Amino acid sequence: MANIKTSQRFFHQLLLLYRPFENRLVHVLGTHHIQRAQWTILFYLYEYGSATLVELSSYQGVEKPTITRTIQQLESLGYVEQITSQDKREKRMQLTKLGTETYLKVRIAVNEFEEEIVHNLTEKELEDMIQIMSSIRNNLLK
Repeated sequence: MANIKTSQRFFHQLLLLYRPFENRLVHVLGTHHIQRAQWTILFYLYEYGSATLVELSSYQGVEKPTITRTIQQLESLGYVEQITSQDKREKRMQLTKLGTETYLKVRIAVNEFEEEIVHNLTEKELEDMIQIMSSIRNNLLK
């Protein structure tokens, strides 16, 4: 079992990290007129291909109506489109050509920001942190 004081320090540091990271990311995205919730969907669709609204809501850990509103915004911007699905009851979305171009353009700015804040970490340290965060998230979702 983890030392309670160590786990308390860990989560305190996580809380201290979250707000400044979120604020700076929102600023970077804002210079491209993208909201953070929109960015997460663009990221998912670019990395994993098409997805249903249920898959997107599960990925983000938010309710389906929240995803529906964000998808509607992205559709009105021309970044995503609905595609036909085997199950006619589900709404499956994918990036449009403009959505892909926009993602790749914004990705450059986000990459610069992310590299700036992890420049002194090794690849191994980053991989370890990814594994740790994934384990903690899985524990939360049990």
